[in-house]
Amino acid sequence: MTHIKHLISIVLLFHFTACAQEKKYNSQKYAHEIVVSDLKNPWGFVFLPDQSMLITEKSGELIHFKNGKKIKISGLPAITQLGQGGLLDIALHPNYKDNGWVYFTYASSDGKGSGANTALMRAKISNNTLTNKELLYKATPNFSSSDHFGSRIIFDENDFLFFSIGERGQRDDNPQDITRDGGKIYRLNDDGSIPKDNPFVNSPNAKKAIYSYGHRNPQGMILNPETNEIWAHEHGPKGGDEINIISAGKNYGWPVVTYGINYWGTSISDLTEKKGMESPIHHWTPSIAPSGMCFVTSDKYANWKGNVLVGSLKFQYLNRCVIENNKIIKEERILEDLGRVRSVVQGPDDYIYVGIENLGIVKIIPKN
Repeated sequence: MTHIKHLISIVLLFHFTACAQEKKYNSQKYAHEIVVSDLKNPWGFVFLPDQSMLITEKSGELIHFKNGKKIKISGLPAITQLGQGGLLDIALHPNYKDNGWVYFTYASSDGKGSGANTALMRAKISNNTLTNKELLYKATPNFSSSDHFGSRIIFDENDFLFFSIGERGQRDDNPQDITRDGGKIYRLNDDGSIPKDNPFVNSPNAKKAIYSYGHRNPQGMILNPETNEIWAHEHGPKGGDEINIISAGKNYGWPVVTYGINYWGTSISDLTEKKGMESPIHHWTPSIAPSGMCFVTSDKYANWKGNVLVGSLKFQYLNRCVIENNKIIKEERILEDLGRVRSVVQGPDDYIYVGIENLGIVKIIPKN
């Protein structure tokens, strides 16, 4: 009887704290145009100053899309294909026009342990080849698990570099331990050095690059252009995908607190909140499997300005989240049933571009 009461309380808690699914509705107001076709898994993409694109294919290809043609960039490091691992996110240095630095994350087998872990590299591109390659961070040790590599990259307004790494399926060891990699968001200077004011630089044996911890698998991260806060979302297990506002040194709870349960139905934790651990500003139950994230600053789309866009891998749509006082008050489904939405970017032309698995990159066009 106690067990049944516990299950009922969990169901009621999910019902009243998660954004109800019936609040979501389908949009007929927007069309789409395929800009880059025939991509299998466009994990990340960025626009260059000439408005061409650099696109990462998880399978291990870096593509320069220019004037309607795909140009393969050679010279990538060895990239391990292991489940969710491969070639992951990509970002440009804020002063790319002057210095040409391109940053990317990928699964690497270098170092101790069998399997792989997430690495961060920067390089320049010359004659369609990566040059000046510098490995800035490599999480250790490697794990044979195929799960939870992360990984997104952003720069903040002070040109600090943030990137995420999932807990690599080691939930009982990695996310709550600041002496171990995994389940963290990291902060570096643009050259890979450790900022002097990182929260754990003076903690014995800590990984000095850690900025926040207690994460499961963050695959969306963006700078809020209005507040300069870092927003990140992460995959929960069965239920409990989260959006968090990231602060220095904070613990985001996984797996001590969670709104999710194990995939086979058993409990992970009885707690959804705990003193000293940050609660999400929003969670999805059931899970939508979020990937990619974008704040809308464009005037191209009616009423979208200030909204957050999040891709759904599981349900195959782009989720428009209406924000009020750091709470999601309404959600709208865009681009339904085109495929698993992996990445989303507001382009330099103020249109929204979305990377969709087994399709390509599409541009969202408002209908007149």
